[in-house]
Amino acid sequence: MVSILRTIEFLGLSLWLGSDVFLSFVVAPGAFRILASRDQAGAMVGYGLWWMHMIGVVCGIAILLARLLRTRTFASLAGPAALCVMLMIGLTVVSQHAVSPKMAALRVQMGSIQATAADSPLLAEFGRLHRISVSLESGVLLAGLLALFLMVKELGTVQ
Repeated sequence: MVSILRTIEFLGLSLWLGSDVFLSFVVAPGAFRILASRDQAGAMVGYGLWWMHMIGVVCGIAILLARLLRTRTFASLAGPAALCVMLMIGLTVVSQHAVSPKMAALRVQMGSIQATAADSPLLAEFGRLHRISVSLESGVLLAGLLALFLMVKELGTVQ
């Protein structure tokens, strides 16, 4: 049972990190390179981001539950790897529920990001929120890589 629970932890983290890397380095650049307009590309990336966030939170909860069931102690949730996963969940929730809705509202107000004047305060605010979004996703990725390292390191100390 321990092996199954540990596998769930690694699988959850791998799926989350893989989806983040795929969206960030394949889907988003590809959408902006291939689609006819920046507005279409942004809509596609926004759609993918919503799914990535949902998958990430579900994976994060699964990781923490598997860890709790495997160790049978709440103290394991205070370990470095678990804290990294909690940070990932927190950053994801902030991105999804605080930043993304504001960006969506600005898109509606502008009608078209592509057609909005470069000196528009709405576009400037959208750019600021986009930078925050990228920073949050970068934080998720870095915390996830650290969590992965720490989980592998745990394997060496527990045998």
